[in-house]
Amino acid sequence: MIEKRVGITETLFRDAHQSLLATRLKLEDMLEITERIDRAGFHSLEVWGGATFDSCLRYLNEDPWERLRVLRKRLPKTKLQMLLRGQNLLGYHQYPDDVVDAFIEKSIENGIDIIRVFDALNDTRNLERSIQATKRAGGHCQAALVYTVSPIHNVEGYLSLAKELAQLGADSICIKDMAGLLRPAQVGPLVSGLKDAVDLPIQLHSHYTSGLASMTYWAGVKAGVDVIDTALSPLALGTSQPPTESLVAALEDTPYDSGIDLALLNEANKVMQRILESYKRPMIKVDTEVLVSQIPGGMLSNLRAQLEQQKMGDRYDEIVAEVPRVRRELGYPPLVTPMSQIVGVQALFNVITGSRYSIKSKEMKDYVKGLYGRPPGEIDEEVRRQVIDGEPMTSRPADSLEPLMGKGRAEVEEFIQQEEDVLTYILFPEIAKKFLAKRHDS
Repeated sequence: MIEKRVGITETLFRDAHQSLLATRLKLEDMLEITERIDRAGFHSLEVWGGATFDSCLRYLNEDPWERLRVLRKRLPKTKLQMLLRGQNLLGYHQYPDDVVDAFIEKSIENGIDIIRVFDALNDTRNLERSIQATKRAGGHCQAALVYTVSPIHNVEGYLSLAKELAQLGADSICIKDMAGLLRPAQVGPLVSGLKDAVDLPIQLHSHYTSGLASMTYWAGVKAGVDVIDTALSPLALGTSQPPTESLVAALEDTPYDSGIDLALLNEANKVMQRILESYKRPMIKVDTEVLVSQIPGGMLSNLRAQLEQQKMGDRYDEIVAEVPRVRRELGYPPLVTPMSQIVGVQALFNVITGSRYSIKSKEMKDYVKGLYGRPPGEIDEEVRRQVIDGEPMTSRPADSLEPLMGKGRAEVEEFIQQEEDVLTYILFPEIAKKFLAKRHDS
């Protein structure tokens, strides 16, 4: 009966706990279910990238490279996948090409098979080097279309972007719907259009924030999606992905059967439920506000936390209303890291000061200067004049960056035990130096 087996990428080891546990899931707890997960039959497992690198160093006292090596050893049968922010790698600003090349080479050397690269602005100039480096190192490069909704975003634009990514050498395309905005009726034309535009596998990634994702996945699968992202049910729903077990069951005995062993997932589920009793878990709910505000759940929770710290929780609704206005004035950037932080912080400043753009973060100025790349739309001219003096740069941002590998190596030479330590330091200098020094002294 199977006509087109649909693959599933399990996000439990990365995006699921990043979304629901602030990226705090410990390696020792992951290892309790790796054997079952490895036998289940997944297309891939997302285990690294995103905020995991930062969190390992900052909160868990783990070497992120060692985490990857251990997971590679414990998951021998399944492809391992990571999320990379293009020229930003795993940080919040751009890095020079020599760092991009070295980081990707070491990621693949330490166990990554598939690298999903995205750029917050869908600026392909910020993806080109990552794609080239992944291919050169022998990895599979999955290039992402960051999906958002605005007056300037449409299917034709995404198809054009996909064609450009295919020409740059992408091995597959991912529709990255970080806010759960993609609706069942909209996914069909997008997927069928992509299938016609590029001869590449299409993967669909969404979050359950709005409550739409499972329905959107089903519509996407019927339209030709090859792989979907899900999370084992103890860390599914809310701002995470749809539950793996439910999607596996929904696809069973259909032309799209995933072939994944539901009994093994049930065993892993029980173990994970027990493990999570020692973690502080958020209340899982559907937040339909995102369908109007288009603000991802993680961004909303960060704004709420910032306001509570400043004893200004009563201003929350004003800031939520200010975010779309700032976004429009900045050329409708997708609200994904780091743009979600830049737009959110500016909205916060605008409301708290009562004087719009009187205070600007360094990141805000850098964005308007063009240091993050090309805005999707035109930045409001009056806002531009308020934020920066002169004209923004139009060249590829990374072209202006000096090589960093040699300089970074020299600055932490006394602590280096592996070449990966240099990359750790370059990405997160302050916390890495503390981590490396502590390891050196122990």
